[in-house]
Amino acid sequence: MVYKQLIEQCVNKNVKAQQELYKIFAPKLFGICLKYCSNKTIAEDLFQESFITIFNKIHQFKHQGSFEGWTKRITINTVLQYYKKQQYHQPIIDDMITDQAEEIDIKDTNINLNYLLELIQELPNQYRLVFNLYVLDGYSHSEIGKALNISIGTSKSNLSRAKQLLRKKLENKREIKMIRA
Repeated sequence: MVYKQLIEQCVNKNVKAQQELYKIFAPKLFGICLKYCSNKTIAEDLFQESFITIFNKIHQFKHQGSFEGWTKRITINTVLQYYKKQQYHQPIIDDMITDQAEEIDIKDTNINLNYLLELIQELPNQYRLVFNLYVLDGYSHSEIGKALNISIGTSKSNLSRAKQLLRKKLENKREIKMIRA
């Protein structure tokens, strides 16, 4: 593993090693916080909290699997715990579950990635969490259900609703472009 020596130095509380590890992983982990949070301030707070947890638990990393994956899981879990503690995590339960949600085709929309992130951040918390976990981080509906304490059906429904809202926002952007043209 490339980071093994750096990790061992961090276990021994070497400040320079911690700074180096921070520089390496900060952009990716902050990006995760941004995509899960509704605003930059919350993302910054959770990003810092994630790094505190990483440095406090780095001795638990067993050098099995990817260190980057380990840090990402800690970051995602930090965000999920925040929403559970803040009472923002209210499951949105839909009676109608759409099994065949239309896919969002962003290839044809010429969408800027930062704009897409803004649209995702505008989603209601539950939809945003499920969307990010499923679409962007590859969690299964079963894993999402366990992480968010919701049923698999609710996870599927929330994903479908998130996609519908994003699709509507993207269509509105196209309509605005046509009006301005």
